[in-house]
Amino acid sequence: MTVAQEPVTFPIDLGAYKEIKLDPSSSTLTDAQKADLKANIQLCRDAIVFFTATGAARGVGGHTGGPYDTVPEVVILDALFRGSPDQFVQTFFDEAGHRVATQYLMSVLKGHLSAEQLMHYREANSTLPGHPELGLTKGVQFSSGRLGHMWPYINGVAFANPTKTVFCLGSDGSQQEGNDAEAARMAVAHGLNVKLLIDDNDVTIAGHPSGYLPGYDLKKTLGGHGLTILEGDGEDLDDLYSRIIQAINTPGPVAVINKRKMCVGIEGLEGSTHGHDVISVKLALPYLESRGLTAAADVLRSIPTPKNNYTFIGSGDNWGSNRNVFGDAVVSILARMSPEERKKSVLVIDSDLEGSCGLNKIHAANPEIFVSGGIMERGNLSAAAGFGMEEGKQGIFATFSAFLEMCISEITMARLNFSNLLCHFSHAGIDDMADNTCHFGINNMFADNGLDDGYPTRLYFPADAAQMTAVVEAVFTNPGLRFIFSTRSKTPNILKEDGTPFYGEGYTFTPGKDEVIREGTAGYIVSFGDALYRALDAVERLKQEGIDVGLINKPTLNMIDEETMAKIGKSSFVIVTEAFNRRTGLGSRMGSWLLERGYTPKYAYLGTHHEGCGGLWEQYPHQGIDPVGVIKKVKELIG
Repeated sequence: MTVAQEPVTFPIDLGAYKEIKLDPSSSTLTDAQKADLKANIQLCRDAIVFFTATGAARGVGGHTGGPYDTVPEVVILDALFRGSPDQFVQTFFDEAGHRVATQYLMSVLKGHLSAEQLMHYREANSTLPGHPELGLTKGVQFSSGRLGHMWPYINGVAFANPTKTVFCLGSDGSQQEGNDAEAARMAVAHGLNVKLLIDDNDVTIAGHPSGYLPGYDLKKTLGGHGLTILEGDGEDLDDLYSRIIQAINTPGPVAVINKRKMCVGIEGLEGSTHGHDVISVKLALPYLESRGLTAAADVLRSIPTPKNNYTFIGSGDNWGSNRNVFGDAVVSILARMSPEERKKSVLVIDSDLEGSCGLNKIHAANPEIFVSGGIMERGNLSAAAGFGMEEGKQGIFATFSAFLEMCISEITMARLNFSNLLCHFSHAGIDDMADNTCHFGINNMFADNGLDDGYPTRLYFPADAAQMTAVVEAVFTNPGLRFIFSTRSKTPNILKEDGTPFYGEGYTFTPGKDEVIREGTAGYIVSFGDALYRALDAVERLKQEGIDVGLINKPTLNMIDEETMAKIGKSSFVIVTEAFNRRTGLGSRMGSWLLERGYTPKYAYLGTHHEGCGGLWEQYPHQGIDPVGVIKKVKELIG
């Protein structure tokens, strides 16, 4: 991909950043130090608004509010690190990986990146993905992984550096994750010199913790674990600084809790849940212009939104959002129940991602059966499973596919307790995943971890919006554990050879049944989900070249259709193409299934096998699983 050329110079002068040195033995700021810190805070906040907004301009998204909020803490730490370098582990560890803009900005200020690189924030192949990745981006000193995973990790860093202070930037959202409670107990028990700087802005993606988790209080929670608590106003610079110094000079773990509004001072975002995500160009422009940063505003106006100009054949122009269609389909089913029946038999539990998983549709239509569960995936899945323990009841749970890995033990417990649980894991695969590697949903087959004679577990991955509706309709009342996967990206409708919708009028989904999308005499490609329309494009283009390849959709991932297995097993070759992990996906199983039945076609499987490249659709060609990669593999097999 050719990276679009932006103006040569970053339009905000980061050279104005003042390299302050602060002494941790002094708990007060001089007037000059305070003035310099304020200037640095404003400069960094202006820069963050600007370069994260370039992500909005390109359509790759990003996050503005988190890094914007925590700038005061970060610039104070930077000055302390510079003033007393041997006293600290000089890493801005952060539990909220979406605050990656902090890491990139500090990498520029320390000379590891050019300021101009920031204008390619989250762009494909820019090495600036949506979460920090160690070894990918110059200057980045750690990989954050998913929300709320760093504190347990830096406890180990503290063990390794017993004479130094270790800081961890946290949030009221990250602290909802249960492993932070474990980390707290460890830190207190061993007197680890870990200092938490927690942004308590009462905002997460789907709402305000004070509203959906009444009783949740960081001061009481962390104090109950035994930490020293220093709570105050995060925007009061004198108070913030004095509390950080007090934390440094207090032995053992300390939580510095900083109260503030999300995106304080940004008109249209302050205090809003929308501040969690990337600032829109519409709001960034007046902010920058009010600050006199007209050159930065002009840059934003000049950035074109990149488009994927590839034309896929074999599929139509009706692009649907399967993750939202899931919610629509459930609402349609619930509407056929009486209010009493709904309340008695169904419970829906969200994990702060209702707008991303389609559960917001259920919330709006049936609030009486909806629970805003907060950022507690493991506990929420178990609660939904527990509701579905009784015959005639079922829990519904949803989150991102990347977080499925966190829930394996809870899935096993649900199976052992014969729960009726319908799970929707969206953002499966890699498509449109500018957050990059830690947010790839590629190990979804881990959900199928029961025994052959155990309680049933079924995995489904519909190919388009119409099939998503059909799948939900078919499996909604089935007993056992049912996992339905969808992508972050929209997918086009799959067409028959005559150009009519494959999953159109009259189609009924049959669990466990594979579907022949195209017949072929040369061999077969097996695919599913968003990989299917790309494979279909490859098949159609191969047929145009006289290579008669067939295509199988396998929407039920973990059930063997013996009829289809015989069909493809007797062909010349079989290729599985998928966005799942090549080590753990369907392809790693299909070859064994064929051999167990005595079939020996030439066999290959394509899947995700590289770290990500950022961007959106660019992730597919990066992994070699786009139509070009599939065609290449077919030609390799046929010689």
